[in-house]
Amino acid sequence: MSAAPATSSPPDYNDHPGLLLLLTLALIGVFAFLQVYSVQSILPELRQDLNATVVEIGGAVGATVLAVAMVSPLMGMLSDAAGRKWLVVASVFALAIPTALMTQVDTVHGLTVLRFLQGLAVPGVTVVTIAYIGEEFRAAAMVRVMTMYVTGTVLGGFLGRFLMGHLTEFMPWRAAFGVMAALNLAGAVMVWRVLPPSRHFVASPRFASGVATLGRLLRNPHVLVPSALGFTVLFAQVGMFTYVNFHLAAAPYGFSPAQLANVFAVYLVGVVITPLAGRAVPRLGARRTILLSVALSALGVLLTLLPSTWGIVAGLTLASCGVFVTQSATVSFIAHRVTSGRSLATGLYYTAYYSGGFLGAWLCGFAYTHGGWPGTVAALVATQALGWLIAWRFLPGLARPLATPSTD
Repeated sequence: MSAAPATSSPPDYNDHPGLLLLLTLALIGVFAFLQVYSVQSILPELRQDLNATVVEIGGAVGATVLAVAMVSPLMGMLSDAAGRKWLVVASVFALAIPTALMTQVDTVHGLTVLRFLQGLAVPGVTVVTIAYIGEEFRAAAMVRVMTMYVTGTVLGGFLGRFLMGHLTEFMPWRAAFGVMAALNLAGAVMVWRVLPPSRHFVASPRFASGVATLGRLLRNPHVLVPSALGFTVLFAQVGMFTYVNFHLAAAPYGFSPAQLANVFAVYLVGVVITPLAGRAVPRLGARRTILLSVALSALGVLLTLLPSTWGIVAGLTLASCGVFVTQSATVSFIAHRVTSGRSLATGLYYTAYYSGGFLGAWLCGFAYTHGGWPGTVAALVATQALGWLIAWRFLPGLARPLATPSTD
């Protein structure tokens, strides 16, 4: 039997989302993040071919997340005024354009510019999809759907790195970017065909209204505290997975791009862990979940100081799982507690979140240059300790299990 068209979805899909809808939202997460970190598995090769320094290559990684940070609030305001589905489809398509142009790049500065252009399209997927989920689904169903979406982002982050690393074993890395662009084009068609239109979206077209909403959200601790926490989360994640590639490519490990790509298989553990977190968060509450997951992530970073390859991989796995659980709990918290201007609230969160990613890619480059991998680990753990303190100090009076209906 063929899949029903988007407009004939069951009337109760908001409370009982079907498998096709769950898979579609997960795939949206995949296509949102397929390009964001894809260069990480080939960073040593890019550094050599483009004659770049470690810090310059780190800047190319961070350029995408910097663009995401800059555009996210604006995309939130645009989406709150203009709608959801069409922005998601257009943004998945737009991601393919700079990716295709990377087939012609010949300097690290050109790569950085195109990476920045990629980042401009990402909030149209991430910010708008989270707002869509917060509007279209309720209570436990919302947490379940959000968890599937976050699982898709985890899978997308893995697939981007994995595919680029292995493609460059069979073709030049420039040609591999052409394959990645084609995947995003296919994703745009899939989202257009399958994602149901919004049922509960109410437009807020006035700019003045958007500015007033922005002012309220900037004073809302339900937005500010998760945003500060998100800054530390992505700082550590991007810093870790950018510079561990140089650590493993150097002696005594000598990893090739394909071997570096295989290391990112630790993301697959996150694909399993994140849905389990969707069940745990309503029982434990956001604060307790986040405190546990941040602590586990920091322990994982410390384990990467072990000399054995398996010790490093185990540390990366534990650190990643902690990040994925924290991210799932945090975005669910915002979607649950913010009932007005959801897109803008999510945009503000992602501004802080991706600002942390940009600074992690940039500042950890200096830490690696001057202190090697141990110096990078010190910077990462210090940032994670700050995130744990933020959650411990400021979340107690705000958090409760997400399955409880909001009284805001």
